[in-house]
Amino acid sequence: MTGIKMAAAELRAILGEGRVTENEPLAAHCSFRTGGPADLFVRAGTAGELQKVLRCLNEAGIPVFLLGKGTNILAGDGGYRGAVVTLSGETREAGEPEGDLPDTLASVSVDRERRIIRAGGGAALRDAALAARDSSLAGLEFAAGIPGSIGGAVMMNAGAYGGEMKQVVRRVRLMTYEGEIEEKSGEEMAFGYRTSILKTAPAVVLDAQMELTEGSREEIAEQIARLGRERAQKQPLEFASAGSTFKRPEGYFAGKLIMDAGLKGYRIGDAQVSEKHAGFLINRGNATSAQVRALIDEVTRIVLEKSGVALEREVIYLGEF
Repeated sequence: MTGIKMAAAELRAILGEGRVTENEPLAAHCSFRTGGPADLFVRAGTAGELQKVLRCLNEAGIPVFLLGKGTNILAGDGGYRGAVVTLSGETREAGEPEGDLPDTLASVSVDRERRIIRAGGGAALRDAALAARDSSLAGLEFAAGIPGSIGGAVMMNAGAYGGEMKQVVRRVRLMTYEGEIEEKSGEEMAFGYRTSILKTAPAVVLDAQMELTEGSREEIAEQIARLGRERAQKQPLEFASAGSTFKRPEGYFAGKLIMDAGLKGYRIGDAQVSEKHAGFLINRGNATSAQVRALIDEVTRIVLEKSGVALEREVIYLGEF
């Protein structure tokens, strides 16, 4: 029995048959809708389950990648040699390893008196924003249209329309890849533009506490709706993509640099620079990850040649290309 198969058997005993799969296509879990199979794909529902999963994989010497909603990932066509672990609301067991942790790693709760939204790392960022709206708490409106998880948003300090996670996150509970639990303040997370301490010291976000302000439910709802309309008008939401492909260069906008370089609509196979918003690289339907990566490389090269500005990709590469 190989290490992968032995680990899969042990993990099925912990989580149940349906939450551990072998040779799982990553295209089904990444918003580009491209990518080959992961050796193992594991869904952990609670901190206790996650702790057991990480310790099992560590003991087996199997590489681990923690996947949120897959909205900022380009998975290679060759797949991932190791275990991709994601956080879910599914659970087989009650109880946690220690401390006051969320019921599941995808749960969202509201402390109205303290104006705190607490969300598990696997919760959708939109769910947290809508829970805030329903409780008349303002400050997360910018996040309602970002299609990622809380964990991914914290790691990347996700933002849009002038808002970002560092403005609201006050405490984060983490689990190291060795299964140890840590707690950090918002300041200790070292948030920067599309970065945090988790970019250099990887760990799993168990949950985040976000402090908001009093607001009018009607005004919050209208702001969310307005930003949604603006997003739909300006972004190619009808195509698979990872959102903005490049970080914003200081003093510039990536989309304008790409457009000024004459690259709007430029394509390699079914990977294309969006004609609606040049900052988005899209899958027109049958792109491969290799085509998307080649397009990223070409756009980066041509923009540097035309403008002298070096674009830095926001998208994370995973696995074998």
